[in-house]
Amino acid sequence: MSIDMMMGEGMSGYLVEDHMTTPEQNKAMVLEAFDTLFNKRDYVAAEDFWSERYIQHSAHIAPGRAGLFDLIRSLPDTLRYEHQLVLAEGDHVMLYGRFSGNGAPAASVAADVVRMENGKLAEHWDVLQDEATQAESVSGLPMFGDRFPPDR
Repeated sequence: MSIDMMMGEGMSGYLVEDHMTTPEQNKAMVLEAFDTLFNKRDYVAAEDFWSERYIQHSAHIAPGRAGLFDLIRSLPDTLRYEHQLVLAEGDHVMLYGRFSGNGAPAASVAADVVRMENGKLAEHWDVLQDEATQAESVSGLPMFGDRFPPDR
C-alpha cells in the first residue's frame, strides 16, 4: 500500500488522510466556501465545501450542514459576508469578519473557527457581537475596518 493510500488518526483523534492540505490552502478554501454560501447563495456548490458530517457548535444554528444551509436560506437575500483577517494553523482556520444585511438592526461581527478534514469544512465554532456605532463605542474605534457603521 502506498503512503498516499494509508489512513491514520491525526493529533486530534479524527480520522484524516495522509495527504492533508496546507494552512494556506485551508484559508483559501474557507474563504471561497464562505463566499459561495453567504454571498452567492449557491447551495449546490457549497455542498462541495462542507462535510456531510459537519459539526456545528453555534448556539444559534441547528446541527449539521443542513442546519447551516437552512439558516442561510431563512435570511434576507441582502446578507453579505466580508472578512478582515484570516489565520490558519494546521487544520484550523480562524476568520474575523462581518455579516451585514442580515435583517437585524446591526451587522454581526464574528470570529469563526473552522476545523478542516479531508479538504472540507468539518467543524465550526463562532463568537458573534453586534457591530457598535461610534456613539456606542467606548474605545472610540470601529470594530471592523476603519469606519463606523451609520447610527441606528
